Amino acid sequence: MSNELIFGFHSIEAILAKEPERFLEIYALKGRDDKRLSAVVNEARKYGISVQFMQRKALDNKAKGEQHQGIIANVKAPRVLNENDLKAIIDANSAPFFLVLDGVTDPHNLGACLRSADAAGVHAVIVPKDKSAKLNGTARKVACGAAETVPLIQVTNLARTLREIKDAGVWVVGTAGETESEIFTSDLKGPIAIVMGAEGDGMRRLTREHCDLLVKIPMVGTVSSLNVSVATGVCLFEVLRQRQL
Repeated sequence: MSNELIFGFHSIEAILAKEPERFLEIYALKGRDDKRLSAVVNEARKYGISVQFMQRKALDNKAKGEQHQGIIANVKAPRVLNENDLKAIIDANSAPFFLVLDGVTDPHNLGACLRSADAAGVHAVIVPKDKSAKLNGTARKVACGAAETVPLIQVTNLARTLREIKDAGVWVVGTAGETESEIFTSDLKGPIAIVMGAEGDGMRRLTREHCDLLVKIPMVGTVSSLNVSVATGVCLFEVLRQRQL
């Protein structure tokens, strides 16, 4: 199992609360004295986790340009979830709710999408194994702890996975600006997967062909599109609104 560096309080606190056994060491800013840092350090020491205090420059060097908020952790990377884990999630939920990201390559966008997915009650986020952002320290920090609560499923063949979840009764809804159907007037209740395309290029042709329905977010301003993480939030919360009716 490989190791990875985790940055910032939210992601470190989330892992500490759920999987403290993954920690190898914590690096904290020397001379910083506040309740939040003290709470993390005290909790870590309860589990026998080593805490090393470092000067700002040394901590910055270790972060390699990432914003670390004065705390970094070296942790064991979690097991990568794949297609085999997807069936268990479908079986465990009467109306599964998935977010599919088709080639989102910016870890900041991945983290923001995970954060929205957690808030909207998504059961899992599905991404292709290749040509997608990795769940690295940047994505985890932006996710603010959601990376530890929402399963990220990496699949080798996205089109095949879409066929399989459709066979399991999941309605696959893709997003495309040129369609006539609007998300706010479409029926999004029941088992559903919302598919978001890559930054700029949108969904790939094969992914689009496996969608049961294409919808768009109505735009009334001068901009032609939204950032993928913003669009994801709009779509997921419309699903949540309809599921609560």
